[in-house]
Amino acid sequence: MTPNSNINHSAHPSQRITTGLWFDREAEDAAKQYVAIFENSAINGVTYYGAAGFEVHGMPEGTVMTVDFELDGRKFQAINGGPRFKFNEAVSFIVHCETQAQIDYYWERLGEGGDPAAQRCGWLKDRYGVSWQVVPADFARMAREPEKMQRAMSALMEMRKIDLEVLRRAWAGE
Repeated sequence: MTPNSNINHSAHPSQRITTGLWFDREAEDAAKQYVAIFENSAINGVTYYGAAGFEVHGMPEGTVMTVDFELDGRKFQAINGGPRFKFNEAVSFIVHCETQAQIDYYWERLGEGGDPAAQRCGWLKDRYGVSWQVVPADFARMAREPEKMQRAMSALMEMRKIDLEVLRRAWAGE
């Protein structure tokens, strides 16, 4: 029996854990951009700072505080919390792609306005500093065969955006 086994799970949303993203003041812009990129996505709600707490948060009344949104059905909450915290590569979002066309699409759209120096091996940093990995959907399967994966990794280390055909050929030993 788990500690929460007596909780009525039907009363909880289907996704128990929501990813929170801290922005300086770009939460709404970021959410709008991400929702425009991913299918099955929407902005579900926006809250605004009031006068209360100004001495703590420093945000003018009426400024967007949080944006609740979904990307491909996964829930997120973005907050405009000021410049105190920054994104780094310790946390990234992985976009699994079936085709080169998908890799190209997500790479271009997510990387638009981002940091070109942070683009390596399928990783990129978007204009807000959020890190993304745009990778083949079958990458985990490929990794299960260490000898083949070593060849694929050698090819991958030379790439910025993943070239799926080159990666698959290296993996296959061609």
